Amino acid sequence: MSEALYSRDILRMAVSIPHQHRLENPDASAERRSRTCGSSAIIDVNVSPAGLIKEMGIEINACALGQASAAIVGAEAIGKTVDQISDARTNLSGYLAGERADSGDWENIDMLDVAKDHKGRHAAILLTFDALIEACEMAIAKTKVI
Repeated sequence: MSEALYSRDILRMAVSIPHQHRLENPDASAERRSRTCGSSAIIDVNVSPAGLIKEMGIEINACALGQASAAIVGAEAIGKTVDQISDARTNLSGYLAGERADSGDWENIDMLDVAKDHKGRHAAILLTFDALIEACEMAIAKTKVI
C-alpha cells in the first residue's frame, strides 16, 4: 500500500474520540485487552428497553489506529443495537482478513483500510467493537426476566 499507515486523517481521528469518559452509573461495563499489542479499552453503556445504545463512555489506551477505530465507534454507536454493532465488526474484520471487498458502510470506517496488510494492528482496531458488544450483551442480559 502506498498510503501511510498513520496518515494525517488517522491522527486527526485518533484525537477526536467522542464519549471519551466513563459513565457514572452504567447498565454495564466491559474491559478488553489485546494480547497482540497490549492495547486496552473499557466501555460503559446504558441501553434502552428496546436494546438501543442510549449512552456510552470510552476509555482507550491504544495506537493511533485503535484510537481512530474508537472514534468511529463512538460517532456511530448511539442509537444502534448490539446486532448492528456486531454486523459492523464482522464487516470490518472480514475486510481486514481479506474475506470482503469493503470494510462496511459506517462513516469513516474506510479510513481503517490502510491497516489491511498490517495484521498486528487488527486486534487494536477491533478492540472497541469487542468491548462495546460485550458491554451491550451484559446490559441486555440484566434486563431480561428469567
